[in-house]
Amino acid sequence: MPEGDASVDIAVCLYSVLSHLPLTSLPPIVSELARVTRGSFITTVRAIGSTPTVFVGSLDGARRFKRDHDSDQCDIEFSDGRHLALLFHLFTAEELKRQFASHFEIEDLCGLDLFHGRFSPDPRWNPLPVRFDPRLANLLAWLEERYARNPSIMDRATHLMLVGHPRRT
Repeated sequence: MPEGDASVDIAVCLYSVLSHLPLTSLPPIVSELARVTRGSFITTVRAIGSTPTVFVGSLDGARRFKRDHDSDQCDIEFSDGRHLALLFHLFTAEELKRQFASHFEIEDLCGLDLFHGRFSPDPRWNPLPVRFDPRLANLLAWLEERYARNPSIMDRATHLMLVGHPRRT
């Protein structure tokens, strides 16, 4: 990166940007992110136990999709006959932590959307004719807060979020 050492206040890699890179390329990338970051680093990646998606369009638009974790690839055949193959690695919380721990002090590691996306329809994306119960929304928010950092549940989240600060020697 052209940025100088410790010249970036906050570095952000969201929406699984790191999931699309070969795992072998992550160590030098993490090192470079640590070098240029002065403040916080935040990333989100897809968790190993996340619900399948086709990454583009709606699930209904896919005729078939297959995730192969051994080759870190997702093959998608769309209903209109188009085909897409892309690199995509799903992370465990422990694996994500290991990738960053040598260069960053980990401030937070948690699962995002453990319950909301599965049980709470969002009228902005999936309007329903039935009104959503606010008591259920409150319960889902409570469950998210309670279990987002639980090691036995985090890997089933939609995304994992890591927040850290670079280690300075």
